[in-house]
Amino acid sequence: MLHPSYSDLMKVVNSGVKEGEDKIVSSRYSIVMATAKRARQIIAGDEPMVNMKTGMKPLSAAVEELNEGKIRILSEEEAAAELGEEE
Repeated sequence: MLHPSYSDLMKVVNSGVKEGEDKIVSSRYSIVMATAKRARQIIAGDEPMVNMKTGMKPLSAAVEELNEGKIRILSEEEAAAELGEEE
């Protein structure tokens, strides 16, 4: 079983959403995609933002980063704004 659970991770990601606003994440799929992307970044050489314990895999590090709030999933609006700033 994955610790923390998908439900716990969804609560962490959506913790800053005010009542009446759309949730940033409403499915486990979004959690899986975000942590898989971050794990690929770690494999490609990005420095993990958590202490990598002996034998810890990149996906476990990505899940821990998300759970500790060291990385976050952007809403569609935030992602569009960031793309606009880069151009």
